[in-house]
Amino acid sequence: MTAPKATSAHAAQPDQPHQLSPPDQLSPPDQLSPPDQPVRPAQPVLSARRRWTVLAVCCLSMFLVGLDTTIVNVGLPAIGRGLDVDTRGLEWVVDAYTLVLAGLLISSGALADRFGRRRVFQCGLAVFGMASLLCALAPSAGALVAGRALQGVGASMLSPVALAIVVNAMPDPKERARAIGIWASVFGLSMAAGPLTGGALLAGLDWRALFWINAPVIVAALLLSAVFVPESRAERARRLDLPGQLLLAVALAVAVGVLIEGPRIGWSSPAALAGYAGAAAATAGFVWVESRRREPLMDLRLFGRPAFSGAVVGAVAVFVALNMTLLLNTLYLQHTRGWTPLAAGAASLPLAVGATVCAPWSGRMVGRTGPRLPLLLAGGFLTAGGLCLVRLTPHTSVFLLLGALSLIGIGFGFANAPITNTAVNGLPLARAGVAGAITSTARQLGSALGIALAGGLVAAAGPAELAEASRPGWILVAVCGVLLLAVARASQPTKTKAVSD
Repeated sequence: MTAPKATSAHAAQPDQPHQLSPPDQLSPPDQLSPPDQPVRPAQPVLSARRRWTVLAVCCLSMFLVGLDTTIVNVGLPAIGRGLDVDTRGLEWVVDAYTLVLAGLLISSGALADRFGRRRVFQCGLAVFGMASLLCALAPSAGALVAGRALQGVGASMLSPVALAIVVNAMPDPKERARAIGIWASVFGLSMAAGPLTGGALLAGLDWRALFWINAPVIVAALLLSAVFVPESRAERARRLDLPGQLLLAVALAVAVGVLIEGPRIGWSSPAALAGYAGAAAATAGFVWVESRRREPLMDLRLFGRPAFSGAVVGAVAVFVALNMTLLLNTLYLQHTRGWTPLAAGAASLPLAVGATVCAPWSGRMVGRTGPRLPLLLAGGFLTAGGLCLVRLTPHTSVFLLLGALSLIGIGFGFANAPITNTAVNGLPLARAGVAGAITSTARQLGSALGIALAGGLVAAAGPAELAEASRPGWILVAVCGVLLLAVARASQPTKTKAVSD
């Protein structure tokens, strides 16, 4: 696999920090898109006030997506009691959302690039709102899981499209880097603030309030997007890759399903072995199909670029660590230590503060010096936070627990901006929807894996044994930090060589 041809602008400045490139420095679009598609006119340049208003609207929708990824965590014990669901069933309540979201993100980004980003964005808001209503009214666990899956369909039209809208509204690389830092900060805040928000709602209401809260945000985002967000499309739209989409969804669902159900069915049972074979076959089929399609769902040549591959691996690792932390912490505090949902949610506040403070700081660092330093900081803090809890007991000091959560939050905050920046820079600007979708898919895959792995560790543990059972999970959080340190090395700018494809 060979690297794409370098443009003269890149060749002239090989040692510049790895930043988003302005449109005239991008690789020719036909390296990654077919040349026979109609070229659409360039989008008009927005005023500074309008650009930052667009960012605010997109951040509002991203706050909603991130919040619903984690707000349910603190309410899982209440949902379990209300619908008579065990821990394994509760894992599906969380992962039904993240799996569908991960499986559809890239196709949603391609649809937005073709039919209009604002149009798909508003459609996603409407679907998300209807699904939230179904979740709030769910009479059974199965209905709740179905509603969560439909929420994932709507969210898939928001996450990559919001990033594409932001990237296209910000033509200046440094301004774009700052905007991505803010975007990452809001998304990180929503993910980390979910347990606190959920705990506050559960203090006075039942678990259905976790879904009713979406209604005012949906209405506000629909109105604001209609007024302020301009319509935009990719210059060269791609065809949908339905075989690739189907194989990707099957591979993700089977792999995570085996992780969730493995403790119940047995890791060496015929059902588990069939699951391993199915996931491997779907993955191999996906690679085979994508390598032969003219317009693939996921251009596999991109993974030949170390920086892009590192960004994807880093995105998975960060969200495995975050979601494992949130679920293990929620179950430990409520089941082992007997804390209320509000108290357990409040315990995540140091994580939320660390993520919120460090994400915009990380964005500024990326704009000035590139992604390597914030990635090193992210890896170091995540590793330290995980190691603090590898000897967790039912009587571990609350100060140690809160300190560990703070370290993990700081690491999470430093990680998102350089990962997003590096991944977006791996594609031409016209493919911003696909660029955002690939990293968002990696994030949601990490979320699903984190929930499945954490649930598998503690599913059979009683309150007294839960702390010890969760220790391998904290080791895995530290391992995710070490992976980020390796990604930081891959993100170093290197001299670009002009080679043929």
